[in-house]
Amino acid sequence: MDELLRFLLTESPAPASLGSVEDWWTRHLQVSSRFSLPVDVAFAGGFAADRLGYAFASGYHSALRSLFPQLPPHHRYALCVTEAGGGHPSAMQTRLTGSGEGPLRLEGTKAFVTLGTAADELLVVANEGQDAQGRNRLRLVRLDARRSGVTLTELPETPFVPEVPHAELRLHEVAVAPEEVLPGDGYERYVKPFRTVEDCHVFAAVLGWLLQVARRSGWPDEVREELLALAVTMRGLAQADPASPAVHLALAGALDLCRRRVDGLGPHWEQVDAPTRERWERDRLLLNVAGKVRAKRRETARQKLTPPSNPE
Repeated sequence: MDELLRFLLTESPAPASLGSVEDWWTRHLQVSSRFSLPVDVAFAGGFAADRLGYAFASGYHSALRSLFPQLPPHHRYALCVTEAGGGHPSAMQTRLTGSGEGPLRLEGTKAFVTLGTAADELLVVANEGQDAQGRNRLRLVRLDARRSGVTLTELPETPFVPEVPHAELRLHEVAVAPEEVLPGDGYERYVKPFRTVEDCHVFAAVLGWLLQVARRSGWPDEVREELLALAVTMRGLAQADPASPAVHLALAGALDLCRRRVDGLGPHWEQVDAPTRERWERDRLLLNVAGKVRAKRRETARQKLTPPSNPE
């Protein structure tokens, strides 16, 4: 903790200009070598970014490193879930076929893959059939993004954080080794908790970026200290159980506090250089993405933690 706080409080707040995803990745690797916890890397990567989009990229990569600690930190990853019908287990049409003892194949399409064209490795959710109740049995497959049969097509820029590339993924008779199929249920063990892990790490990166802007723009000490307090809170949540309803409620409250602090920054942006301020006005919509999913997660957690009423 002390090392991270010293970094956020004493590191030079003048970020290098990042003109591409490759520039971001070089800078991310430079700062990530100083920290062992993925959430600390998220903070540091956000602090070192010259814009919100690249802060997000550091948070996203750190979230995957947190959920998959076995992954080498020097590779870039993309989680491939969303299909034409959405991201619910019932929508998964990408198929993993073959027996566990023989050749396996992947076939299907993912409609929207964050950082897809920049990824070295892909983490693909695939359907291997249905269980006795007729529900899709999902697995997660790790494969090289350059493997034969893998096609990544870059999608048009999004209205906000356009620097972060997204892609359509097509898989045609992609050979898969049995050891590339990760153990456990692909949805319950990986996709479902990732929503919580991603929130913790992306907001950590956003707070790191805001602290950098605050320091170089001369925002009041009280504002910087509140951002630092929120950072400490998010760091703790990032290390908690992402499946815990109590953690979900605490995270919901922390995100509310983050948004209120961000909404209260209005007058201070006048002290910020024009390019940073203009990009922020364009990109701040990022903080509202997946709002319905977060609201549902909070309501479900409330229901699970509400004690049953005593019968009269």
